[in-house]
Amino acid sequence: MQKTRAKKCSKPLEPEESLCCCEYIDRNGEKSHLVACCCDCQDLDDACDRWFKCKSLQPGTLEHVTATVSDRLRIPWFAGAKKIDISILPPLLLLPVFLHIAALHILFTAIVLVSLPILVLWYYYLTHRKKGQTLFFLSLGLFSLGYMYYTFVSVVVPRGNIGTLQLIFITGGLLLTLIALAQAKEGPGYLVKKNSGFLPPSKEAATWSNNNKESNGTSRLVMENWCNVCKLERPPRTGHCRICDTCVSRLDHHCVWINSCVGEQNHRAFIMTLLLFLFTSVYGIYLTLETVCIGRSPLIALIYCPGVYSDYSSAFSFVCVWYCAIVTAGMGHLCIIQLINISYNVTEREARIALRQEIGRKYLWGLIVDTGQYNHGFLKNWKEFLTMTSPRSRHKVEDLI
Repeated sequence: MQKTRAKKCSKPLEPEESLCCCEYIDRNGEKSHLVACCCDCQDLDDACDRWFKCKSLQPGTLEHVTATVSDRLRIPWFAGAKKIDISILPPLLLLPVFLHIAALHILFTAIVLVSLPILVLWYYYLTHRKKGQTLFFLSLGLFSLGYMYYTFVSVVVPRGNIGTLQLIFITGGLLLTLIALAQAKEGPGYLVKKNSGFLPPSKEAATWSNNNKESNGTSRLVMENWCNVCKLERPPRTGHCRICDTCVSRLDHHCVWINSCVGEQNHRAFIMTLLLFLFTSVYGIYLTLETVCIGRSPLIALIYCPGVYSDYSSAFSFVCVWYCAIVTAGMGHLCIIQLINISYNVTEREARIALRQEIGRKYLWGLIVDTGQYNHGFLKNWKEFLTMTSPRSRHKVEDLI
């Protein structure tokens, strides 16, 4: 069978040519249209042809197909079609399916609730190893919040056991969590290179220090704090994030759940997001168990709720409670670690470095790490955390997503 190459449906963009809502510039720098999404699919044609002939794919074929599909997955928007990140789709499509399947039988519940954390952890380690950004976890978190709230309003509230004040509390907690999340997404405090002054790079710094024997201590400090990627001298406690590819003031860690770093500028908002989520989630779990498993305390009902699978809506609510409990346990562990680190005035990055280099003091098998470098006592540490400020970053959030 003779292969035929599809005719290209794109053309180079002319200077100062505007785009309509369905047009866009593809990854090759050419102007294309949404209706042309199936044109010029040679990589996909070759892959399907080799698959039907039971032949192995050529190296790089899947990467080319994935890149092409990702580039053409767009929605109409003002001044050009906007690209949709493929990683946001799996939670939107699979989470409701898995939860509804889990509500069919207690065996399915066990399988799904065990498989979901394993799949999420596997995807986390996969993306963490590649040091790439992904919207999967942010999409999973936001969609889980919305879907659990929808289930609570549409399934639990109609049973009549939820009062208006309780519904207002859950709704307010959800809104405050989203507001705090938006604050945390504004930026952690990215450093921007300043044009003024002279900061020697590593090799030049070595020569520079040899010619200035009186400033050996200063030159060594410059070399240690110099970032070869951002080309700037980092202030104390500043770290370079390999995922965001920029330096962050008082870098704590890169959080996949907000798809951003946690640093000096957004650390308080991050803690507030965790606390609001935990309070809202725990209260929602309590109200749901009180409604589904009447006459039993929530702690006992979470483990033993007889007859809950006799009614599908009750079973689905019970499955959602367990899903929320698993997520809440994970976020609770993260929150506890954060509060402990703040109490000892140590960042997550500094704690990992201290454990790796075996410096400082550690307690409870490394759960508590005290480097001693910035620890000024419990009250002073919290005062420093609550009052720390940094200049607003000029980076746009959209540039880092």
